[in-house]
Formats: sequence, C-alpha cells, structure tokens
Amino acid sequence: MAAQEAVDTVRDREIGIEQEHLDQVYRRLEEKIHEAEFLMNDAAQKGHVGTPGALAERDAQVFRAGVHLNRLNNEFEDFLFGRIDLLEGKDGVRGPDGAYTSVEPADDAVRADNTADIGETLHIGRIGVLDADYSPLVIDWRAPAAAPFYRSTPVEPGRVVRRRVIRSKGRRVLGVEDDLMRPELKAALDGAELPVIGDGALMAALGQARGHSMRDIVSSIQAEQDLVIRAPAASVTYVEGGPGTGKTAVALHRAAYLLYQDRRRYAGGILIVSPTPLLVSYTEGVLPSLGEEGQVAIRALGDLAEDAAGGVADTYDEPAVSRIKGSSRMLAVLRKAARGALDQPDTPRLLRVVAFGRRLELEENELRRIRQNVLSGTAPVNLLRPRARRLLLDALYARSGAAGRHSDPELAAELRSSFDEDVSTEDSFLGFLDAWWPELAPRRVLDAMGDEKRLGRWARRILNPGEVRRVARSLRRPGLSVHDVALLDELHTLLGAPARPKRKREYDPLDQLTGLEELMPVREETQRERAERLAAERTEYAHVIVDEAQDLTPMQWRMVGRRGRHATWTIVGDPAQSSWSDPDEAAASRDEALGSRPRRRFELTVNYRNPAEIAELAAKVLALAMPGKESPRAVRSTGVEPRFVAVAGGDLAGTVRAEAERLLAGVEGTVGVVVAMDRRAEAARWLDGLGDRVVALGSLEAKGLEYDATLVVSPAEIADESPAGLRVLYVALTRSTQALTVLAGERDLPDAAGVPDLLRD
Repeated sequence: MAAQEAVDTVRDREIGIEQEHLDQVYRRLEEKIHEAEFLMNDAAQKGHVGTPGALAERDAQVFRAGVHLNRLNNEFEDFLFGRIDLLEGKDGVRGPDGAYTSVEPADDAVRADNTADIGETLHIGRIGVLDADYSPLVIDWRAPAAAPFYRSTPVEPGRVVRRRVIRSKGRRVLGVEDDLMRPELKAALDGAELPVIGDGALMAALGQARGHSMRDIVSSIQAEQDLVIRAPAASVTYVEGGPGTGKTAVALHRAAYLLYQDRRRYAGGILIVSPTPLLVSYTEGVLPSLGEEGQVAIRALGDLAEDAAGGVADTYDEPAVSRIKGSSRMLAVLRKAARGALDQPDTPRLLRVVAFGRRLELEENELRRIRQNVLSGTAPVNLLRPRARRLLLDALYARSGAAGRHSDPELAAELRSSFDEDVSTEDSFLGFLDAWWPELAPRRVLDAMGDEKRLGRWARRILNPGEVRRVARSLRRPGLSVHDVALLDELHTLLGAPARPKRKREYDPLDQLTGLEELMPVREETQRERAERLAAERTEYAHVIVDEAQDLTPMQWRMVGRRGRHATWTIVGDPAQSSWSDPDEAAASRDEALGSRPRRRFELTVNYRNPAEIAELAAKVLALAMPGKESPRAVRSTGVEPRFVAVAGGDLAGTVRAEAERLLAGVEGTVGVVVAMDRRAEAARWLDGLGDRVVALGSLEAKGLEYDATLVVSPAEIADESPAGLRVLYVALTRSTQALTVLAGERDLPDAAGVPDLLRD
C-alpha cells in the first residue's frame, strides 16, 4: 500500500511541472512588485523639488505606481487557470503579449505518420505576465492569444493539440484536467510524448487505437459534442445523454465559448446550476469564473438563494420529506404561510391612539377586516405595509368624526393631513404597526412552519396530517436542507423586500483636505472582488446552464427560473438518471420557467467513460428502471469484469474498508464509495485514515462525478430508499472509468458468487 502511494504517477509529475511554472510566475510577480515599490519611493524623492512641474510629475508617478502596485498585490492569488499546447503556426509573427499570432498550423506541422511537435505553450490567467526577456509567462485571458483556449474544439482545433485546466489555490497547484483537440495525433513536447490527464487520456487512447472503426467513433464523439458547443445561443438548447457521454464538459465548454464569442451580450452573466456542492467543486476546476465583470457564476442548488446565508445547504431530508417539499403543492402552502405569519401569538388585538383630544380605538374585528382587505391582492406581503398603514389611518379618521367638519375640500384635505401627521408619528401607533404588520423575513416564516398546528392550518386540504407532521418536524431541526433553500427563495418572492431609505453619507472632515489622492492612491477594487460583488448583487442572468436538470424538483425549477426570466438557456440532463419521483410534475414546472421560448434538442449517444463491462451491468438496472430506454454505447473494453462480494460474517464496516483498500491498490487515481444516503456519516468513519484518494458519498451526491474505481455498497438499500431508487442505483453503477466492485448485504439476497438479486440475469 505504502509503495503504491509512493509511485510517481503521470498526474503527479504533471502537477509538479505546473507547480514549477507557477513558482516562476510568482518570482516574476515579486520582481514587478519591487519595481513598483521603487517607483513609489523614487516619486517621493521628487517631492523635495519645489517646481510646479516636478510636483505634478511626482503626483502622476505616485498615482500610476500605486495603482500598478495595488493591482499586482491583489491579483497575486489564484489567477493561473489554463494552458494550451499548440502546433507551429504559419508565420513567426508575435503579438504585443509575446505570443505568436497565427491561428492555423503550418503546412508541415503534422507529419505524414500523424506525429507532430508542440511549437508553443501558453499559460492563461487573470492578468498577463512577461519574463525579463519579454516572453509570456502568463497570457491575460482577454488577450487575442488566449482565444483558442475557449474557441478551440476537436472539429475545429486550429493550432491547439491539448487544452489543460489548472486548478490552484494560492501558490499551490491542486490538479490538472486535459482535453485533447487532436486525439489522433502523437504529439511530442521537448522530445517526449505529450502526456494527457483525465477524460483527455481516454480520448487519446480511443483516438490512437488501432483500426478505422475506433477512429470513426472518436470522430462521431467530437462531432456531436462540437455541434452542441457551437449551437446558437438563442432560445433553449436541450442536451440529453446517458452516463459518460460528456454532458457536463460540453455544457461548460459551451459557456466558455458563448462568453468569448460575444462578451458584451453576456455581460449580464452566465449562471451554471449544479445539483450538489461536490459537482460544483468539479465544475469550478473546469471553468473558473472569468473577468472583472464576474460573468460566470457556478452555484449548487443549496447555494442559490440569497437567504441561505451562512454557507451552502448540503444536508438532505429523508426521501418522503423531500417529495413533499419539492412538490408544486408547497407553493399554495407557502402563499398561505407568507400571509398567515403576520398573525403571531403576541399580535396586538386593539389599537388605541389620541387625536383631536379624543381617544380613538380599533378593536379586533375591525382590525381583522382591515387586514383581510389589505391582503385581498397578490402583492408581496412586506410591500403591503404602506397600504395597511393607510387603511388604519382611514379607519381612525372615520372613527374621529372629523370627516364632516368642513365642506371646503381644501380645508378638509388640510385637516386630514394634520390628522395623519399627528397620529402616524405617535409612539403608540408606530409600535402597534410594527407589531401588527411586522417586516417578515423568509427564514422567520420558514421557522414558523415548524409549528405543526400553524402549518396544519396553512396546509389544510393541501397536505395530509402525516405530511404536515413530517415537514414540521424537519423544519425544527437546526440548519437548512437543500430543499429548504427553494422554499426560502419562494418566500423571498412572496414577502418582497421593503424599500430602504437611502442613508445620507456621513460628513468626513478629511473631505476638506486636498492632495490625499495623490499621496495615498485610492485602493482599486480588484478583479476578483468586483466579480464577487457583482455576483452577490446579481439576481438575473443573460444565459442559464442547468446541469443534471432531470433532478430538479418543481420548486427548484421555480427558483432557477426566476434567475433567467430574460435569459437564453442550456438544459443538460438524462431522464434515466432522474432522482425525482414525479418527472411529469417537474417537466411542467420546467416548461413554466422556460416560457414560450423555442426549443432545440441534441442527444449525445457515445459513452466513453465506462468500459463496456461496467456499462453492460448498469444496463440491467436501466432495463428495470425505464423499460425500453436505450443506454449510451460504450466504445472501449478493459477486459476487467465487475467484482461481486458479499459482506463477510456480517461485518459491513470491515468488508467496505477491505474492498476500498483493494481498489486503492489497483488504481493510481480516486476511489468513490457510494452508499445509501442515510449511511454517509458511518461510511466516512469506515474509511477514516485511508487517505484523500478515497471518498464516501451518498447515492444522490454521486451524480455527475467520476472515479477511477467505484465501490457500490448494497444496491438494494440504494434502490429502496426512494421511488426513484432504481434510477439512482443506475447512476451509482456508472461512475467508474476503470474498476467496479459491488458489495452485497443481506437485503441484496446475493447468490453463491456474491451477485445481488437486482443484478442477476
């Protein structure tokens, strides 16, 4: 085991190479920072020269140097994210960023035997960095030389052979992921064969396999994916495909392609919605947020609503509760709760004020009538507070008897204005209004729904008593579940945000001083800070990409739809992998979110993730889950059949750990251990101490992810945990690129070979 972990893998070597380059970039950045500091000090010396010209030159130099220094210091972290390896170009012309300008390769760049040499390597980042000889260490992502990183596809690769995504944190490279634009080539870099990591390695193996049929398959993969990436952005683009067809990668490359093709059009932002935080982590590594406008926002469903402050909601309700909370029935419950939450146990039942020397009162029946009148419309509850205030004053004025005092309209209006001003500024009236019509926050209403009696009143004839009990109990637990976030977002719409008075800027005595801007240049907002601020402020986007769309509940579709009311859409999913129990109900909410926009459909048909041996086993479950549904065609075979094991001696924990260790010894990469959702915590304990190459995850968390090897624990437990359990099991069985082990427990009724009942012919 220890010897295996010590092996210097290709991935480790490539990460080391990128680390060396990143170290060189940081050394150069430090040199540039020292240069900027020198300019600052030099400018300060010029302040001793008393001529107006010298002072003006000093101020200008200090300002420029300060801005430059600030930019270097604040773009210092996490800015390198990509690399492209290119063939020799048609000419030797270099652009201002130091890179060659040629788009197409030289005529002799690819030799007759389908081999080639890499002529240029460019690293892509948030700012451009040149070395001391003015050669590019990093190309600014906005520069023309960076365009192939976003625009190149296998059908139109241009000069690009390999595109690499680099995931880094601070000064440390965490990982790399490659795409091959020319998988049929044998390319050499500095005399050695060009290594490829991730899915690109699978494509390289396919593209360089012997026989024309395999190369024809590679061409079909490239063509169908390229068609989606370059599809016009107008309307709605549907992309369907089974496991391993590259749906997520295609969607992310489409986002980059659209953004780079028409940056101005998508200045309103591109939102990418993923079902789980784990998948968000994966997609962030493939497509970093780009540019000073923060155009690309990648969000998990548990992080999409602004009211879910305090972190991503990543806990899951039990399946029975999830089905209730996700159902469109909850919309009617929330509408009643948003209005009913105004009535608290301490809500005042009597309004008493003094006006015109008289004591005026409104009793409970009159107050109830006024509230019903105010709530008769559909406006958000918090926005109705001014109307409630006005109707209370109307009722008090009528009670005062002052309405008939003057026949002159002007005098009558003046008297009414005086009355309103006197009453509405009284502490008794203001205190009553705050208590009788409080400003409601979504979380406050959701917490109120945890009271079973109150929820029962609001959900009468919508939910049955058992459903009310389950939902109320789940809402009393601390924290938010993933499904709670969609409820909060709906409540935010139903309640509305009351208008805030503009705060006056406080007087600052320093405003009276002059020359401070020149001496202390104002710190500019960094590219990342601006991106984060705009992302936080943005509530609608120009383009919305929904990954694993088949898993969105009706309430989640409403939440996502609000963020793309004027957007174009890319919808990516596979009905066979749906974990939602009522796809027709979800489809109706999806269509409501998308409106009348025209639809364009594409289907990805080739599975290049799973070996045929694993795909054939998964197809047995698909036949049970969705009879007649065709699985995508697997195009490679490893000769390694899935392994079946039964729990030994009732020791589930020990057997899981032993099989995980066996898989870790058999592959160089990652191992995913997939269990039923209610076993996630104990599975993590079983694997404690085995290292970061192995991860325990619940069945719903496995969606969209892949591992070099997978251990699926108790297929029967996964299949029985929800009405969509068979589809969830199908997903779990299709996560591996190399090896699969299936561990059967008692509920699986394994045969003598350990094969679970569900997976037998």
